[in-house]
Amino acid sequence: MNNKERNQTVVRELSRASMNGRRSAARRTTASIKTVHGIEQHPVVSPKEWLTARKRLLAKEKKFSRVRDQLNAERRELPWVKVGKEYVFDGPEGPQSLGDLFAGKSQLIVYHFMFGPGWNQGCAHCSFWADHYDSVNHHLAQRDTTLVVISRAPLKKILPFQKRMGWRFHWVSSHQNDFNLDWNVSFTPKQLKSGHVFYNYAKSDMGIDEREGVSAFYMDRDSDIFHTYSAFARGIDLLNTTYNFLDLTAKGRDEHPDHPQDWVRYHDKYKKTALPRGKAIARA
Repeated sequence: MNNKERNQTVVRELSRASMNGRRSAARRTTASIKTVHGIEQHPVVSPKEWLTARKRLLAKEKKFSRVRDQLNAERRELPWVKVGKEYVFDGPEGPQSLGDLFAGKSQLIVYHFMFGPGWNQGCAHCSFWADHYDSVNHHLAQRDTTLVVISRAPLKKILPFQKRMGWRFHWVSSHQNDFNLDWNVSFTPKQLKSGHVFYNYAKSDMGIDEREGVSAFYMDRDSDIFHTYSAFARGIDLLNTTYNFLDLTAKGRDEHPDHPQDWVRYHDKYKKTALPRGKAIARA
């Protein structure tokens, strides 16, 4: 066999192999996916069948969006409570009142970050949430809104931890006031011992002195401040962009049902992995 015949034979064999691969792929009806529940078989269909299924889901997604819009409207229609108590917080540039935290805006969002006076570092799970806050502040400011993080730990503990995490958002301490206690995200030893701690609008037996949450406030032209909304526990999911991205994927959040977030670490404690990096675009 000369070289020409040998090359023609190789081409024919490669062509047959490629065709067999396409036939095999065309016949494939399932694909394996590994999740926290183990290895599962997921159906594989034709593009036409996928489009039919996607349209069915799209109809449900649109219905959900309308329901969510209505829920958001009802949230805005909640009655307000005037904040009559004076609070002074310890900030990086000195004492600040609750009104000062608005920074000239009419709306204030407070993230209640779990970091107690006796803790050596902030909560890893609140840190997971807080990793998303620096970027959103650019846009909130354009909507007459300020985001501030508040913890009961003294400022001398907050600042080194914030520096370690590389965060730039405004973080103040409520160590010298009752803000956290009044908003039911911190609990005294007496409350914990009683077994009747009020959190997330219900009494429960709490085993920790700090919990997470988010609160919204409004300041009118007379500088009166009103509490307009608070959410706790799963109610803060909307603030976590990572979860919103994961919810779009085949695996979803893929968390253990009995121990969700057991995978979460401080971002400087994750095993080093190569992150995708785009090429910088030169501006004209």
